[in-house]
Amino acid sequence: MTALKKVLVVDDDPVVGKSFDRVLAPKGYAVIHAAGGAEALERLAADSYDMVYTDIRMPGMDGIEVARRIKASRPWMPVVIVTGYGTEANEAEARSAGVAGFLHKPLSPEAIESSALLATAPAAGKAAGAGSWLKNVALSLAGPFIGLAFIVVLPFFGIALAGWSLYKAAVGESPRRGA
Repeated sequence: MTALKKVLVVDDDPVVGKSFDRVLAPKGYAVIHAAGGAEALERLAADSYDMVYTDIRMPGMDGIEVARRIKASRPWMPVVIVTGYGTEANEAEARSAGVAGFLHKPLSPEAIESSALLATAPAAGKAAGAGSWLKNVALSLAGPFIGLAFIVVLPFFGIALAGWSLYKAAVGESPRRGA
């Protein structure tokens, strides 16, 4: 069976990685593990992933910093924070880093499975981000010219419509006559 999506689980607790593996592997996901932030960034540089789960508290680089670095280079990639320390301050800081969601420990199979749907969402992955960057750049450059074309053409259309109405009035036709 080929993997549908590839997820990276960043956690210094190997039990957490095994939980993701146990739930997602039978669903066709390839689950890759990283023990910390630095290892996760190395794996991301070497291979492509559809989604990242990261613990918030780890030795060295914390999960919020991991999320910031991922979002800086891959803004389209869903990053989900996995935490046993779900304070409002942590969640606010993580949201400002651009995370897609939170999973609170202890993890349930249902929570893991439903959060993995972010990896299969149409806007996720390379297709929405890296694959269409050229289209986005072209539209950004063309946008002002398209707006300018409307500004230039619209008055002529209005003048033509007013002229047509005047012509019809001069000829004696009403634009709308009842039956």
